[in-house]
Amino acid sequence: MKVASLVPSITETLIEAGVDVVARSRFCIHPADRVSSIPSVGGTKDLDVQGLLKSGAEILVLDREENTKPMAEKSPIPIHALHIQSVADLPGSFEGLAHQLGAPGLKEIADRWRSALQVQYPSLLQPPALIQWIEQGEFEQVMYLIWRKPWMAVRADTFIGSMMELCGWPLHDFGFATKYPSLEGLDQIPDNTLLLFSSEPYPFAKHLEDIKALGRPSALVDGESLSWFGVRSLRFLDGLNPNKL
Repeated sequence: MKVASLVPSITETLIEAGVDVVARSRFCIHPADRVSSIPSVGGTKDLDVQGLLKSGAEILVLDREENTKPMAEKSPIPIHALHIQSVADLPGSFEGLAHQLGAPGLKEIADRWRSALQVQYPSLLQPPALIQWIEQGEFEQVMYLIWRKPWMAVRADTFIGSMMELCGWPLHDFGFATKYPSLEGLDQIPDNTLLLFSSEPYPFAKHLEDIKALGRPSALVDGESLSWFGVRSLRFLDGLNPNKL
């Protein structure tokens, strides 16, 4: 079956599973040597209907967290909408998609995720997730930041939050009203909080001196390993798995 995917992490996973991906979003950048030859038919929030039709795709894969309802409504071909909110959703979600697409390779990835969820992992505050410490210091709780101007954080009930919890560093509940809250500033966050700055979507790696000037315990972490819910985060966990070392 010819598939279009507008979910970057799922596009990578489908290709890994041997699925015939014929269309993608412009943010689907992995694996680079494969996606370069696959036409883009929009972003994660917009859909090029004519491009989708031209691609010959028979089904469009979306995710309710990353894509929008209007995108699904304007699709001229059938859709398969995932709703991945935590690591616990992955085995069943991939099994359902494997059945829909007739993709045994995707079923194998679902089984690998089921096994991964049974492992007791060491702290993720080490390579490869930890790119570098920016400012070390004592801390009692953890906060994950994804944007600046305004500052934006991630709540615990997200996929990133579930990855953090799986590896022993659950995100602190600051009473945020939304999953991805905007903050007026970081002065409202207690000093005993470790601030994790994600490498993406905001390029915090280019602003390390500004972060260091905050004088707070802080580190730069690999956002793709912690937020791409598919083979990328699975490979990351495999690297932490003490049984595979």
